[in-house]
Amino acid sequence: MMPVQSRLGSVMVIVVMKFRICFPALLFLAISQVYSAQPNILLIMADDVGTDAIGCYGGQSYPTPHIDALATGGMKFNHAYAMPVCHPSRVCLMTGRYPFRFGAAGSRWGDYPDAAEGNSIGDVMRKGGYKTAVAGKWQMCFMKNDLHQPERTGFDEWCLFGWHEGGRYHDPFLYQNGEYRNDVSGQYGPDLYVEFLTDFMKRCDDEGKPFFAYYPMALCHDVTDDLKSRHVSFAKDGRWMTYAEMMASMDDMVGRLVEFLEISGLRKDTLVIFTTDNGTAGASYLTVYEDGKMERPKIVSVRNGEVVPGGKGKTDDTGTRVPFIANWPGKIEAGTQSREMMDLTDLLPTVAEIGKVDISAMDLDGRSIAPVLQGTPDQAAKRDWIYIEHRGKRCIRSKNWKLYDDGRFFDLKNDPKEKHPVEAAGATYAKLKQQLDQMVAPGE
Repeated sequence: MMPVQSRLGSVMVIVVMKFRICFPALLFLAISQVYSAQPNILLIMADDVGTDAIGCYGGQSYPTPHIDALATGGMKFNHAYAMPVCHPSRVCLMTGRYPFRFGAAGSRWGDYPDAAEGNSIGDVMRKGGYKTAVAGKWQMCFMKNDLHQPERTGFDEWCLFGWHEGGRYHDPFLYQNGEYRNDVSGQYGPDLYVEFLTDFMKRCDDEGKPFFAYYPMALCHDVTDDLKSRHVSFAKDGRWMTYAEMMASMDDMVGRLVEFLEISGLRKDTLVIFTTDNGTAGASYLTVYEDGKMERPKIVSVRNGEVVPGGKGKTDDTGTRVPFIANWPGKIEAGTQSREMMDLTDLLPTVAEIGKVDISAMDLDGRSIAPVLQGTPDQAAKRDWIYIEHRGKRCIRSKNWKLYDDGRFFDLKNDPKEKHPVEAAGATYAKLKQQLDQMVAPGE
């Protein structure tokens, strides 16, 4: 029989050996639990794409199988709104506030409010422990004059085209992490933006860090028209891409990002959001006439059997009602739809709540829709109205009514195209009028 001391020694050796074997696994489990507590977030915002152009919203002109798959496997919002044009929509997304809150700096193209730096969506997520990156279209500054502005708004890494400096598509004019890229000749910008983001997400996974990847797409905005003495590179045969070709490329880029998440094993730990910045453009540059003028044919889509002209720049639904899809396997019920009202200011508080980042001290117009995504809509701070502004014009809407600051009042249920104003009276009118009157810019 083994002496008691020997038996105890053997037991201690076994315990130590088991501890050595189990400790790394326990440590990995603990790290994994912390990591999964803060899911990855991929936020995709397409450019100049309205609901009329997306298949799952009734669009019939452009196949969008990858975006439609996100809706089939996730949640589609039917009352999502943006500003009528690019820049103010991006201010809404970045700050969680309406542009008028910042005075002229909130609506001036190529500008970004100084007051928002340090409190932007990238800042919020980075302070919450996320690694952050942005790729594609920035428009918050003229990059050549401010190479590190993305960093001041919270992004650790960035790859962005030089807005109004060169092309965004073929032979793109790119800045990456504050440096001009001289290695892009013959390449296609959207390929490079996706490659940059997939590399970023892979490195975050290797480091065990949650990521917030923001992809403001160049697609489907047409090429720039104001370069001195030259034009950006053509796509092929002496022309740029048609809107249909850009739509196909846009959907492909979304598919490539989702495929990367699946192949890398990150899909179940990643919330994917797809939205856009305004309605479909009314026209898109295609080529150059012999006299040097640029040809810009109109864009018309078919949705649910109805011909819909591009509405970008309009304050009606063709310009402001946008797709919004959220997909998160195992967390968001597949094939669901929401009629809750939301707009782009809601994105900052939503991703903050999903990422468990405290923003209680921030003064925001946006409201988190995280409870809606997680199947508890009754816990959400629901919206009764959406505010819209464009070049000095302002309006406010509920689901069925809309009031402009010039007094026009529309019954959207019976007149969705806003052809016939009705009498400005009643309890709904009074409520919207009171809310619109509170939307006053600083100094007014």
